[in-house]
Amino acid sequence: MSNFNNVNEAIKLENITMEFNLHKEKLDSVKEYFIKLVKRDIKKDSFKALDDVSFTVNKGDRVGVLGLNGAGKSTLMKVIAGVFEPTSGRVSKEGVIAPMIELGAGFDNQYTGAENIYLYGAVLGHSRKYMEQRFEEIVEFSELKEFIDVPLKNYSSGMRARLGFSIATMVKPDILILDEVLSVGDAKFKKKSEEKLKSMMDENTTVIFVSHNLGQLRRICNKAMILEKGRMIAYGDIEEVAAKYEEMTK
Repeated sequence: MSNFNNVNEAIKLENITMEFNLHKEKLDSVKEYFIKLVKRDIKKDSFKALDDVSFTVNKGDRVGVLGLNGAGKSTLMKVIAGVFEPTSGRVSKEGVIAPMIELGAGFDNQYTGAENIYLYGAVLGHSRKYMEQRFEEIVEFSELKEFIDVPLKNYSSGMRARLGFSIATMVKPDILILDEVLSVGDAKFKKKSEEKLKSMMDENTTVIFVSHNLGQLRRICNKAMILEKGRMIAYGDIEEVAAKYEEMTK
């Protein structure tokens, strides 16, 4: 459901909090858990992975998400993709989303690369006929022609990333979500992938992109944000935010 102020907005997060409950003690059985629950003897330790995060992304923006490990980056990607329902706040999105938030998400290990192209296409809402029209282009970009009839369980993490990235970018989504996907694979493919992401701006595709590689984000993104312990502490022009992050991580 959208709640946009203008037609240029693609994603809007309003006061998003994502809270997880961590049990302090280990319980040996379900029975023991319920006894303690009835006696109100369960100690819960709540952890806020995201804490009151609000921002708007316009159509065609390529936003880099920065932060140290445990900052909440992956949780944010999953909330935007709809994998997690936030504890509180509202997420508005416009258009078809292609999330690559985990390597091989949407794939089946028993199926071949070719079969997974159709499977992942179906997950993204595309017909078999549409995927047939894109098939050769996807295989060519992924550079996996020799392995396309091999089951995915025999693929390396780099090969899986190449196939997933190729499908997600070739089916022309409105919003592309990438979580550390370009950190695997060889330098040649990374460069080609960066060029592909930049070219998607011409098609007004919105990209949200998590990476620890500041140089990569500077080349691809026009905006960036910094998360720190679940809170957003900066959001704006890529150069300004990157400079702030460099100061933080010296």
